[in-house]
Amino acid sequence: MKTGNDCAGMMSEELVRTALYEAHKRWGGNIVDFHGFELPIWYSSMMEEHLNTRENAGLFDVSHMGFFRFSGDGVREWLQSIATQSVEHLQPGRCAYTHFLDADGVIIDDMIFAVTDRQTIIETGCIDWQHPSDIVILGVPNASMITVMKDWFNSHLPKDGVVTFEDLSDETSILALQGPKSPEIIEAVLGVENAIKHFTGKAISENEFGITGWIQATGYTGERGFEIFVNNNQAETLWEALLSGGEPFGISPVGLGARDTLRMEKGFLLSGQDFHWPGLGEDEDSAVESSFLARDSFETNVPFGLDLDHDFIGKFRVKTSIESRDQRWWGIKYLGRGPFPRTGSKVLDSRGNEIGIITSGGPSPSLGKVGIGLGYITGVEPGDEVLIAPNPRKQIPAVVVRPPFI
Repeated sequence: MKTGNDCAGMMSEELVRTALYEAHKRWGGNIVDFHGFELPIWYSSMMEEHLNTRENAGLFDVSHMGFFRFSGDGVREWLQSIATQSVEHLQPGRCAYTHFLDADGVIIDDMIFAVTDRQTIIETGCIDWQHPSDIVILGVPNASMITVMKDWFNSHLPKDGVVTFEDLSDETSILALQGPKSPEIIEAVLGVENAIKHFTGKAISENEFGITGWIQATGYTGERGFEIFVNNNQAETLWEALLSGGEPFGISPVGLGARDTLRMEKGFLLSGQDFHWPGLGEDEDSAVESSFLARDSFETNVPFGLDLDHDFIGKFRVKTSIESRDQRWWGIKYLGRGPFPRTGSKVLDSRGNEIGIITSGGPSPSLGKVGIGLGYITGVEPGDEVLIAPNPRKQIPAVVVRPPFI
């Protein structure tokens, strides 16, 4: 849910709250302005929440993300023509990751999507459904890209009306339960039928809390986990049920600070930081020039969102990048002590020549706070040693790695 503030004493009249705002305050969340949303950056500490998610389970409010629905008799063929991922053989109940490129082959946004069917959508109970289409596709755009992607999809819809696009973001809350004990928590709270396999999705089965909606076994931490989509009026009930029912399993609420360190350890891209669409203009707040972040799918080095056996918008640039094999997105891990790598830190070769720039970096909680980073680097392979310049006076030795770090 995305609703503007209209009460006195709030942080800003322009900030946006989710349906879980009051729950975050009750649970001690440290609320900050997170890209225009009032969201918790941490509850106890980023370190504790990070490690507990890796060891047990963490619960996140990610309702600032979007929720799209695509339907119609030609929806599968349409998505196949615009996404870097192949949709053709995905059966209902399966999820996948994709990029969407512009006409120049540059990533606009990345997205997890799920293929389902008409009957399943009706069973969710949380989404009105009157379309006769059998195949339905659900997608989750990044928070800052909801409007951009909405406009882009609308501009690429077939002219004959065989595909319908709907933005369900404002009416939908999204909770992410992540960590190795998350299946046990789902079983305890929502029932064993909802503890589904990795990268599958389904309508939430009947449960004692009366929760209806959509659940998919996906996430942004690299751990076993689930993302749950419900109507805003069920969000607090689900939040409290998961935290209460998950207590024996060591669950904790987690802020968006740990969400970033968790995704970084697994080498997951962050829209707007690790890639940036030129159509948004220059990001004045970024330590890296936006033009440097205009990338195609091959340059990001993320293989699971790219299928070259079908045609899609911008494919020509991806093929060019494969042939040139120039700059690609790699991980680096410190071999020495010093200031942590940060966005904008330069990557140098042994002679001090600049060969890349870090786009995401910081301490790795899971590795004892060793410095790790992700960035676009030229002419390296895993195992190569480089130097990281977190500031003009320091050069820290590091080794190139292929993510994940753990």
